[in-house]
Amino acid sequence: MKRDYLGFVEKLHREHGDISYMRLVNERAYDLFTPELVREALVDNAEHLVRWERGIEVFAEVFGRSVLTTEGEVWKRQRRMLQPAFTPKRVAGYAALMVDAAAAGLDAAVPAGQNEAVVAMDALFSGLAMDVILRTLFSDRVRAEDSQQAAWATQTLSETAMNEMFWPVTLPDWLPLPGKAAKRHAIKCLRQLVGGHISARRAQALGPHCPPRDDLLSMLMALRDDETGQGLSENEVFDQCMVNFQAGHETTATALLWWSHLMAEHPDVAQRVSEEVKLVLSGRNPGPDDLPALPWLTASLKEAMRLFPPIGALMTRRTTKAIVLGGWHIPKGAMLRITLWQLHRDPRYFTDPQTFRPERFLPDAPALPRGAWMPFGSGPRVCIGQHFALLEMTLLAAMLLQRYRMVLPNDALPIKPAMNVTLRPSGDSRLRLQRIV
Repeated sequence: MKRDYLGFVEKLHREHGDISYMRLVNERAYDLFTPELVREALVDNAEHLVRWERGIEVFAEVFGRSVLTTEGEVWKRQRRMLQPAFTPKRVAGYAALMVDAAAAGLDAAVPAGQNEAVVAMDALFSGLAMDVILRTLFSDRVRAEDSQQAAWATQTLSETAMNEMFWPVTLPDWLPLPGKAAKRHAIKCLRQLVGGHISARRAQALGPHCPPRDDLLSMLMALRDDETGQGLSENEVFDQCMVNFQAGHETTATALLWWSHLMAEHPDVAQRVSEEVKLVLSGRNPGPDDLPALPWLTASLKEAMRLFPPIGALMTRRTTKAIVLGGWHIPKGAMLRITLWQLHRDPRYFTDPQTFRPERFLPDAPALPRGAWMPFGSGPRVCIGQHFALLEMTLLAAMLLQRYRMVLPNDALPIKPAMNVTLRPSGDSRLRLQRIV
């Protein structure tokens, strides 16, 4: 499993069917491979599931007691308080910040005076997404040195977390073992970046002239629980900021990275989407109201997330009581595994599933079974930032297509998925960006 998780799961489904049972030492594990089984688990039996304890232990080292890692009444309270910050209407208010961040980064992607350049797309999208999240979270812009350090830290912790989840315990980070020094430095880097912004804001709040802010940090600090009237503690504000910063840029950058390579590999699709963007926007910047008029762009992004979901597998769940799924009696204490990579590539729901075909997601396409496409999860713990992510991806993708054509370099090597916490492409991420004049 550790050596090739995706290949292991593919074989499991092929050889054992839509639900499989295995023993892992003393664990009883079930893999679910149909939308019906997944919804039955995550929606119908949500109250009888908790997140896998080992996964929580690993993530809590970075994200503390945030909405990503808590359970029970603590999670319900946090989710209830945070939800208003991520409604479609509230998220639409961040569109101008997203556009400003994207314009500066995209214009600089190809040096002034040049018509084209070979660009490392992973660095480009990481920088853009990080600038967006810093502006919306802290009303601040990303610095080049912070972007590079944070991108390195994010990837380091993603790889470390994936490795650690295959062991029953995490050995102390102070031990002189391979990867421990990098992990310590990565955690320190992110904590200093996020903590520095929060400390600066608290210091400003004590001063005589504190300008009003309309960012996520201000909202987090002002939140009050409707039921108790209490706000988030300082530690909770920090932990929520860590989750928003980390998840808010990494998954978006990963989705756009896969999308850009698929567009370069399918120039006919790219041309059609570019023409749609040109016709709808007529050279102006996009906004949230433009999304319904960009069906091909939206479909291309959804198809990219079908083929390469940024989170290739959901965090494993643990049953807190015996349940029934698809006629199977699942005992209390069992593990349920859901791998979106496999779910999204089932030929029963997606004809020719290995092929990039955005038309699957056009408004007039046949409806998919509920749960056949779920890159943001499902049930009560569906990703709270899904509206933010979809808006950001669409705006950034439209602005990229307004400026450039994406072409594979002549010496480009194939990229392959690398399964860590996020499903990143391994290998050469470069594309040739050609200015549209």
